[in-house]
Amino acid sequence: MNKIFNTIILLTLLSFHSFSQDCDAIVKACKANLNANNGTFLSDGQIYTAFLDREKAEFKTTFFGGSTYRISASAGTEDNFVIFTIKDLNGKIIFTNKNYKNSPYWDFKVPTTIPVIIETELDLDKKITGCAVMLIGFKQ
Repeated sequence: MNKIFNTIILLTLLSFHSFSQDCDAIVKACKANLNANNGTFLSDGQIYTAFLDREKAEFKTTFFGGSTYRISASAGTEDNFVIFTIKDLNGKIIFTNKNYKNSPYWDFKVPTTIPVIIETELDLDKKITGCAVMLIGFKQ
């Protein structure tokens, strides 16, 4: 009985370690997108990570008026696996990268301060489960 319990714990720890390594590589890809195409965006310091399995993750933040932001999202080596949708607090869609072939990043100039909800999900036509990472950067 003790051997079975130890084996289960070992397998669980190995799967978490593997998940962590996969997410770490995806974080690096997201960070690279903050500076893609001559962008000079500074991360807000948060790494928004979710393990998705045919579901959505939701993150709340505030965009401050007069600022330019870049959202970067990835779920692996192919950058177009993640769909991100920005909504106001009433659920009205402000932007979705789904209309732009799931672009891995997008820039926003915000005229007034607004609290938002950002939903991330995997494009189920391309990937059904995995680590999804999102970074938010602001123009320096």
